[in-house]
Amino acid sequence: MPESNPQFPDVLEHNRAAWDRQSAKQSEWSRPVSADVIAAARKGDWRVHLTPSPLPAGWLPDDVRGLRVLCLASGGGQQAPVLSAAGADVTVLDVSCAQLAQDDMVAQRDGLTLTTLQGDMRDLSMFEDTSFDVVFHPISNQYVPDIQPVWRECFRVLRSGGRLLSSFFNPVVFVADRNPEDAKQGIIRPRFKVPYSDVRDLTPDELAAKQSAGDALVFGHSLSEQIAGQLEAGFVLKGFLEDEQPNPRFVIDRFMPTFVATYAVKL
Repeated sequence: MPESNPQFPDVLEHNRAAWDRQSAKQSEWSRPVSADVIAAARKGDWRVHLTPSPLPAGWLPDDVRGLRVLCLASGGGQQAPVLSAAGADVTVLDVSCAQLAQDDMVAQRDGLTLTTLQGDMRDLSMFEDTSFDVVFHPISNQYVPDIQPVWRECFRVLRSGGRLLSSFFNPVVFVADRNPEDAKQGIIRPRFKVPYSDVRDLTPDELAAKQSAGDALVFGHSLSEQIAGQLEAGFVLKGFLEDEQPNPRFVIDRFMPTFVATYAVKL
């Protein structure tokens, strides 16, 4: 899948700027947790999210004190500060400096220790092998065209027995035409094949409109890329979750759960 065309020579840079703008607006995944949430986490009452619902029981230990956690492409002041307040040793890597600034803000406000690093989720070369006990990777890999490097790098930086907790969209959400009139009528009109790519599959005018709006470019990876890709990297799947979109954006969201989360272990 090509990562560029003449209109979008650098997907990573485009998406970095798009998420800086989303963070400034405090969108759903850019809204820092409150001081009350942090205070509760310090007392052992904490929860984090890969999807709109809380993380399933057993995917993380009840006591995360001392665990080395990499929150991967997970800035925004939400998951990392909670895990830090609960006692984990947390590092956040995100492409967006504005998203990381949200984590830094919560850490300063509430006296937390966090390490924040700007970078590409496909390149974790700044970390040594077996550096982490957990990689926490909420919905974000639709912003890169090839996710196999993500799975390989997660496997490398996890210790033996370490956990990869990841979430992504069911690729069915990328199949339909996004015609607003269809949405008003509740029509699902198939237009695109999976795997999907904004860069490859949109018309030049549609790409230009995304650029003008400052929207992030997305890539609808197949379930084979998402799940078999983890297995091919060496992981063993231990848990699987489908979750519903509480505020449906697309017609398909009304009829099936479109969030998917996986719990995998490096053995």
